[in-house]
Amino acid sequence: MSRPAIVVVGAGPGVSGSVARRFAEEGYDVALLGQDQAVIDDLVPGLEARGATVDRAVVDVTDEQAARDAVRRFGEHAGRIDVLHFNPSAFREKDPLALTVSELLEDLALGVGALLTVVQAARPSMSSGGRITVTGSMAADDPWEGAASLGVQKAGVRNLVHSLDKTLAPDGIRAVSVTVRGALSREGAFTPDRVAEAIWSAAARDEDGWTSEVSYAG
Repeated sequence: MSRPAIVVVGAGPGVSGSVARRFAEEGYDVALLGQDQAVIDDLVPGLEARGATVDRAVVDVTDEQAARDAVRRFGEHAGRIDVLHFNPSAFREKDPLALTVSELLEDLALGVGALLTVVQAARPSMSSGGRITVTGSMAADDPWEGAASLGVQKAGVRNLVHSLDKTLAPDGIRAVSVTVRGALSREGAFTPDRVAEAIWSAAARDEDGWTSEVSYAG
């Protein structure tokens, strides 16, 4: 059988890069989807050193057709998608009185809408046992008003994960949002590697007692 494969959407140097490395350590091949060629290229050597075959594409995930095409190509090339990890969100430092409707909708297109795009594209390559994981945030429950759209994104994407999980569960595919209840840091409980470990653990659970949200509090 071919090796399992993970697609990391919103690939970058933080949590998403750590997630890619964590799954590579477990024998997964990795497909990286992101906006910055140099950032993606920087991730590749560390993944290959862990034995992973790496595919990559530079795509704006709010471009629905381009994102769909990239994810479908990943699935066709690997012959399977076992895990789809979704990481993107937009940080816009505006409070609710300064934030415009068009800005809010633009941010939601990235932080929520793009999840629909990539899941729908990945679904034909996913089978029973497949997992969808999302980097969640405490901003969903306790938003900072100075970046009001971020809390709306994180609340929205968590809600969408609940719906995806219910929709896909009859086919044995489960979805989970991992709510990170702390600020990312270079040391301590909230390093990208520690958060990635929590995401790995959430994805690796058995279906018995499955929940579509897991909190990581360090």
